[in-house]
Amino acid sequence: MKNLASMMKQAQEMQQRMQDMQGELELREVHGASAAGMVKAVVTGKGTLRSLDVDPSLVDPNDKEVLEDLIVAAVNDAKEKADEMMREETQKLMGGIQLPPGMKLPF
Repeated sequence: MKNLASMMKQAQEMQQRMQDMQGELELREVHGASAAGMVKAVVTGKGTLRSLDVDPSLVDPNDKEVLEDLIVAAVNDAKEKADEMMREETQKLMGGIQLPPGMKLPF
């Protein structure tokens, strides 16, 4: 029974650390860019778009689709970096514990 109680305590501690990490990731920012930095996006570690900066030289009313594509690319770049940051932080938190295939954290 002591072993089960110890495992439950460890699970609760892990859950608390995951919640703490989630809060921290919401505060951290990740920068993404496209068009050689002419379009920049900033997202939180959880992937929420915080800001977007578009170089004025890209604003052409006759070519709006290109600008839209560049914005999407910059946001996706930032989101991928945020996802990678979350994976790295989760790995640190897990301390080498291997999850079954297909299982992702946070739950």
